[in-house]
Amino acid sequence: MADARLITMGCRLNTFESEVMRGHAAAAGLEDAIIVNTCAVTAEAERQARQAIRKARRENPDAKIIVTGCAAQIAPEKFAALPEVDHVLGNSEKLEAQSFQRIADGSANDRIAVSDIMLVKETAAHLISGFAERSRAFVEIQQGCDHRCTFCIIPFGRGNNRSVPVGEVVARARKLVENGFREIVLTGVDITGYGADLPGAPKLGQLVRRLLALVPELERLRLSSLDVIEVDEELLRLIAEEPRLMPHLHLSLQAGDDMILKRMKRRHLRADAVKFAAEVRRLRPDVVFGADLIAGFPTEDEAMFRNSLALIEDCGLTFLHVFPYSARSGTPAAKMPQVKGDVRKERAAQLRAAGQAAMQNYFAQRIGSPVSVLIERAEDGMGFGHSEHFAPVRMKSSATIGAVVTGRVAGHTQEHLLAEAA
Repeated sequence: MADARLITMGCRLNTFESEVMRGHAAAAGLEDAIIVNTCAVTAEAERQARQAIRKARRENPDAKIIVTGCAAQIAPEKFAALPEVDHVLGNSEKLEAQSFQRIADGSANDRIAVSDIMLVKETAAHLISGFAERSRAFVEIQQGCDHRCTFCIIPFGRGNNRSVPVGEVVARARKLVENGFREIVLTGVDITGYGADLPGAPKLGQLVRRLLALVPELERLRLSSLDVIEVDEELLRLIAEEPRLMPHLHLSLQAGDDMILKRMKRRHLRADAVKFAAEVRRLRPDVVFGADLIAGFPTEDEAMFRNSLALIEDCGLTFLHVFPYSARSGTPAAKMPQVKGDVRKERAAQLRAAGQAAMQNYFAQRIGSPVSVLIERAEDGMGFGHSEHFAPVRMKSSATIGAVVTGRVAGHTQEHLLAEAA
């Protein structure tokens, strides 16, 4: 018999939740099961989920296949209709131990266990002692989102904003550090919306300051995607003053044209993004930015697209996540005049090419510089991981997974910095 296997798609929050499910499945004695944790951010993500489910059944004809995650939450009947699927769990149910116990002992009455996510008011504290990858760990600080961007289906999969109290976040982080993790990522759906639902409405900056003060052994702290208009002053001060807060910020920008941003129902304008990037770079000159950008949003003309393309240089973006716009049924944007599919793909290709050029330029600038690498994979005397700036690095090293190794950048490829260990 084998332990349950996790197939995780999508965001870092899903990565965290897969570890919660791994523990629940093991505690329930649920063996020879495959849990597919889906993503719903694009139609392509759903297609990949269905593909993974079919492949899992072909390769494991006798396994129980359990499907969960955002795609399953939004369209449970669609996944339950697949002949390969045994059970469908919602995003709330997947974090409950009894869901897996019922499946293990055969007492699950229905194949679908999916409740109304909008009725969920709290986020439970799930203490995870370790992660399968054994290098960096994730700590969930909030769930859901109170905003309603016109392209986004995720609030219907995750519900409204629900924050984890500061003390519980600190307890989780402390446990992970005690178990040897040297880098932690604070994750959620909208982490800059943190705390609005808690007594006293603490901001993200207050949480980060408390965490770093109360867990002094934590060496490296990262933040997942930030909304530039919601970043508070205390967080900006920490970016400037706290070396343990890594100098890499991933920004949820989506577009660089004001009319498109308004039609997306975003809360910032182009000038806000440019101003934020300049201010953070003034406070922390070595900071590196990643960003999400959508190509071919409905009504986007060539001039609007050029504004988004120019944002890469105007904000100094280095690591891009580019998505061709994907119409999601049930969202306002799906009813807007659509850009042709081939135009979306071409614009996405242009954004990716500009992002690749920016990354290569950054790599070239790093040659000769010191680097600190968290080793995530090790084989044949080589270590693979990410630098403090989240640049992928390959270096000669005998260090074990989870170690932080210092070195110097000697060169680069298209995808990696090449470093020599000190």
